[in-house]
Amino acid sequence: MTAARLAPALPPFDPEVAERLDSLMQGRPPLRLFSTLARDPRLFKRFFAGGLLDPGHLSLRQREIVIDRTTALCGAEYEWGVHVALFGRRAALSEEQVRATVAGAPDAACWDASERVLLRLCDALHRDCDIDDGLWAELRGFYSEEAVLELLMLAGFYRTVSYLCKGLRLPLEAGMPRFPAA
Repeated sequence: MTAARLAPALPPFDPEVAERLDSLMQGRPPLRLFSTLARDPRLFKRFFAGGLLDPGHLSLRQREIVIDRTTALCGAEYEWGVHVALFGRRAALSEEQVRATVAGAPDAACWDASERVLLRLCDALHRDCDIDDGLWAELRGFYSEEAVLELLMLAGFYRTVSYLCKGLRLPLEAGMPRFPAA
């Protein structure tokens, strides 16, 4: 793996950044992505202002399926591994489902119908930056208009996160999962 393109900020952090990191990391060292963004307190704050990890119109499981699939499609092993490690069990994702976010077809038997449409959404957005009317109708069969709006924003945000992780060449966090072997 190549070296990171930017060195992370080191403590002491800007007071607002330090407060946010303490809240997020709960005594653990900050993730490399977070400490790299902390180089610029304005960008750090803007990044977290755009985050969608709060309770919204999606369940934790739905959110994590979209994040894992989007980051996998983008090849962002760093962010995929962080989310699998920190949220995979809490989202009740089985090992088979975790693997399927990277290499599985959207119609794999390990997903229910409402989850298959999430995977098809991620695939369509990644491929076309759009969703056709048929997929829209399927989404609306399972999800409210507000939830679909959140899904679009979530996939877009994690595409941006993927750009950051890959463009900065962030080294994988210690102990985090790797993409499954093909």
